[in-house]
Amino acid sequence: VGDNVSLMLAPILAACGIYVPMISGRGLGHTGGTLDKFDSIPGYNTNPDNDLFRQVVRQAGCAIIGQTADLAPADKTLYAIRDVTGTVESIPLITASILSKKLAAGLDCLILDVKTGSGAFMPTLDKSRELAQSLVSVANGAGMKTGALITDMNEPLASAAGNGLEVRNAVEFLTGAHQDPRLKDVTLALCAEVIEMTGSATGTEARRKAENALDSGAAAERFARMVEALGGPADFIENMDCHLAAAPIVRNVFTQGEGTVTEIDTRGIGMAVVALGGGRTRPQDSIDHSVGFDRLAGLGARVGGNAPIARLHARDEASATEAERRLQAAYRLGDTAPKNDLIPARLAPTA
Repeated sequence: VGDNVSLMLAPILAACGIYVPMISGRGLGHTGGTLDKFDSIPGYNTNPDNDLFRQVVRQAGCAIIGQTADLAPADKTLYAIRDVTGTVESIPLITASILSKKLAAGLDCLILDVKTGSGAFMPTLDKSRELAQSLVSVANGAGMKTGALITDMNEPLASAAGNGLEVRNAVEFLTGAHQDPRLKDVTLALCAEVIEMTGSATGTEARRKAENALDSGAAAERFARMVEALGGPADFIENMDCHLAAAPIVRNVFTQGEGTVTEIDTRGIGMAVVALGGGRTRPQDSIDHSVGFDRLAGLGARVGGNAPIARLHARDEASATEAERRLQAAYRLGDTAPKNDLIPARLAPTA
């Protein structure tokens, strides 16, 4: 929910001279899918053949695509039945699903962003740590240098939730037009981990190298190069308003009363996006890439009166009304917001 880290992480690392072949998935339930976000971009090919995949990685330094027909084929079958067999949250199956694709891609090293909190599959830190330890242990045991950060999902990471809106948020991040602070901290922390793992830099220098790639515009240029190479518009970053579909209904959402945001049901926000048509309840569902929320208020924000909790983007009035109700129900107001640790745990590589 509002987790578009991959869209920035890959081009930042590419701008640091690290090649990033990224195999991503689609959203199901309250979760957002990286491929669904890229499908918001006209012409972008999320399923290229292996030759084009390799060519784009060479040219742009990164390529974010979907699972090809002959890449970890057993995983596709298992993934498709997990929601109907009550095994979506099975740690062994999650581990197998994620790592089968990463190992098949032939990566030298891998950083994992394991979520915890109200928007995560693993809502408690103990369960998130269990999943992270399973992933790191199996990956390193298979010879792939792998580490993990456990990051907080008790509120949306970006201030946007919804496919096209998260792409817009990512482009604004890369160009410096708007950067959500929590999103920036998580993205740069993950980048620094990879830079250290590859031996390019260590400690504070690794973080500084990622910051320079972002601030110089080099990462934005890599993103633009990747989009064009995979069939998207050559001027996407400069003219994304011309290319991203806009929803016909756009309006602010307000809470009842005034106060400080003290609790957010992040999963509830994700399901509000589903109610708008921006997500799936079944793998075969089609989605509307234009709908969702932006300008989402975070924990500690003062809302009420003239201060909305979000701006809603909807296809029709019926879905807008239902999504508005769900969003309002996801927010709790009070006096003081909790101080959640953004990165409560780190698991270092063991190989």
